[in-house]
Amino acid sequence: MTLADVALRAGVSRSTASFVMTGRAADMRISEAAQRKVLEAAADLGYRPNLTARSLRTNKTHTIGLISDTIATTPFAGEVIHGALDAALAHGHLLFVAETAGNEAVEADLISEMLDRQVDGIIYATMFTRYQKAPAVLSKVQSVLINCLDPTSSSPRIVPDEYQGGRTAARALTNAGHLHGIYVIGGRHDIPKTPGGLYAGVNRMRGVEDELRTYGTEVALSYECEYEPAFGYQATIELLSDGHRPRALLCLNDRLAFGAYQALGERGMRVPDDVSVVSFDASDLASWLRPSLTSVALPHYELGRIAVTTLLDAPAGKGGESNDVLVPMPLHEGDSIATVTSAGQIQE
Repeated sequence: MTLADVALRAGVSRSTASFVMTGRAADMRISEAAQRKVLEAAADLGYRPNLTARSLRTNKTHTIGLISDTIATTPFAGEVIHGALDAALAHGHLLFVAETAGNEAVEADLISEMLDRQVDGIIYATMFTRYQKAPAVLSKVQSVLINCLDPTSSSPRIVPDEYQGGRTAARALTNAGHLHGIYVIGGRHDIPKTPGGLYAGVNRMRGVEDELRTYGTEVALSYECEYEPAFGYQATIELLSDGHRPRALLCLNDRLAFGAYQALGERGMRVPDDVSVVSFDASDLASWLRPSLTSVALPHYELGRIAVTTLLDAPAGKGGESNDVLVPMPLHEGDSIATVTSAGQIQE
């Protein structure tokens, strides 16, 4: 089926049909009625335009590249790709996805391959939010960064709003009447191999502390450790063994909360009757714990969706003023927080 067949069916000239099918109808002042006839004829005949030929005329391939380190092979953060795919489809674009496994040589080759294919833009994503220099070659193409905080790049940076996420987690406790006996498991991740902490930990804790401060209270104690179940278990056991009696545990991710649940159960303590628990990530693990875990979600899907939208809505060129797009982190409510009365008693 050819463009000439479409023009014949629609009763218009071949040039008119061409202008409509290549998106130049408005420039050529083609009437809406004529546009409708061409599109209906194309649909009836099953005609699809030659995208390669169109890209030569418009200098647009309607393709986007997404380069990540380990996002594609992780079911947790894979929602980033899901969001990007949905947004690309809605904008009439095809998304190429490639993963580097953190190998710089592979990364350079993959970016070059995408540039050779003349993608309209590249999204560069890292598994978690961190300060990292993006490849210099991205300055040659329209680009957006996900989780990559490169202070030297002018590309938009799409990141979770970890500070407000911290405030949301603390507010989940204060709204339930918890003003005292709040212990933190994980903290800033300020340990020997990550001195000063991780971006997420630092900003979550800053939000937690600011939110509690508005109620005239503070964290009773913050236990700094790695964000894995074994350390959540160990931290909780040590707190209880040292005589601490937390009314609430604020865990910096769901894996830590999993370990805390195990430790509390071994000590005969119930969630939330004896200890309330709130966490971050809202992973599948959070929904399977019993009682279900209240957790602040990492907005993976939205990160991918907003990245594509930001990339395609940006003005033409190789970048603009640097700006961070902070994506909200919503609270997923479970059954792990008990309500405390004004007298400090758990409300049945």
